[in-house]
Amino acid sequence: MNARNSITSKDEKLANRQLKDQWNNINWKKVEKLVNRLQVRITKAVKEDKWYLVKRLQYLLTHSYYAKLLATRNPTQNKGKRTAGIDGETWSSPEAKMKAALSLTDKKYVAKPLKRVYIEKHGSNKKRPLGIPTMHDRAMQSLYALTLEPIAEATGDRTSFGFRKFRSTHDAYQQIFVCMCRENSPKWILEGDIKGCFDNISHQWLINNIPMDESVLKQFLKAGYIFDRHLFPTEAGTPQGGIISPILANMTLDGIEKLLADRYHKGKNGRTNKNHAAKYKVNFIRYADDFIITARTEEIAKEVKELIKGFLKDRGLELSDEKTLITHIDNGFDFLGWNFRKYNGTLLVKPCKKSIDKVTEKISNTIDKGKTWKQEKLIDALNPIITGWSNYHQSAVSSETFHKLDSRIWNMLWHWAKRRHPDKSKQWIISKYWHSSRKRNWVFSMGNRRLNLLSDTKIIRHINLKLDMNPYLDKDYFVLRKIKLGTKKLTSTANNLWDKVNKIWLPETETMKK
Repeated sequence: MNARNSITSKDEKLANRQLKDQWNNINWKKVEKLVNRLQVRITKAVKEDKWYLVKRLQYLLTHSYYAKLLATRNPTQNKGKRTAGIDGETWSSPEAKMKAALSLTDKKYVAKPLKRVYIEKHGSNKKRPLGIPTMHDRAMQSLYALTLEPIAEATGDRTSFGFRKFRSTHDAYQQIFVCMCRENSPKWILEGDIKGCFDNISHQWLINNIPMDESVLKQFLKAGYIFDRHLFPTEAGTPQGGIISPILANMTLDGIEKLLADRYHKGKNGRTNKNHAAKYKVNFIRYADDFIITARTEEIAKEVKELIKGFLKDRGLELSDEKTLITHIDNGFDFLGWNFRKYNGTLLVKPCKKSIDKVTEKISNTIDKGKTWKQEKLIDALNPIITGWSNYHQSAVSSETFHKLDSRIWNMLWHWAKRRHPDKSKQWIISKYWHSSRKRNWVFSMGNRRLNLLSDTKIIRHINLKLDMNPYLDKDYFVLRKIKLGTKKLTSTANNLWDKVNKIWLPETETMKK
């Protein structure tokens, strides 16, 4: 018996070693290239309205060995890779990943219930639900997302920017600016917010309208969830936390742009009419489930609101009465962390108050948490927060805000330092924590570590996105655009460094000339 167990153990070790080598030797560039080739074919078939071909290509992709490898890798690389579902598995080893990839199949597939957790919603006492699927279900969702994403990109609204390849909040920001920056631009804005979008989408609408394997989609939607050791059914919605959920939500909301274009941009002959469009000035910009719609008058904005209500009702959704507002541009509105407002006819986009308060609170909490930390550790904790926030807002009118926040941070750090040394003089505290660096005084630093200043961030305008470009058919455009954006930032960084060098060396050069 012991000999048999020993042989079995050796066989398992050998099999695991082979699986490990197999996973570690995967050529991921080749995998991505082959999967992308099928996705491009799906996109072209959708554009040509060949839905029978789309279905065949989807089947090929979901049964492709390479797609299964990629679908297994995706959930093991994102933020939730260490968070297990109800089965406790996390796929942390190469052999576990390879074994999982080989076991992905739609035959007799049954999705396990989600693990329900509640996370705090910023700015309120409410908590929002989050569903955590098992790793196997995440990989299955990732596999079918590979087939749905090309369809969503080909059929989606041009001015939808959330959860889409090569699109960002900054593209939405730029589109709003283009629509509203001129003197004759629309003055009224409908700020739309959908009540519990992810939780309330009609399952029947998804089953009838999402072009994917119906039996697999039903498993994703009807899996249920476990909370406090009780199993609850899911009657509506897509689980927040699921890999496929953002794509399903986007496809549910796609069509608003066409609805508005048919009503406000086209004449009686059904063709786009510039005079008709200028009469109403209706523009639509959406990011995930938040959107804004511009209008020439308040009455048009109210009419648009009723149209949107009818569109959402068919999908089991409704607008939030509290958060859906009609606003004049002179009063301004907040969207994606920015405030859009006209001052004497000039549109200025600044970081909004909520975003400023949020980053201030985050920095304050970090400093409070680091009461006993060494200065180097505190600098290392604060720099990513400061850099991330300043980079996000560097395309807006942010210089004044950056200087104000620098002042706030300085005051917080001063209190932090004074608390540590209540018996020391101000001069002693200053000389310990603040030093001169590159002709600048009052630099919070220690050794080679230096606290970043928001005001050191140069303002860089974002590059407009060509809305008709498709990430599967026009990849070169997006690669070049990314390079251009990166070059602008590098140029700004180089100029910033050059300015600092000039500040140090020019005075000395002028003195030498004299």
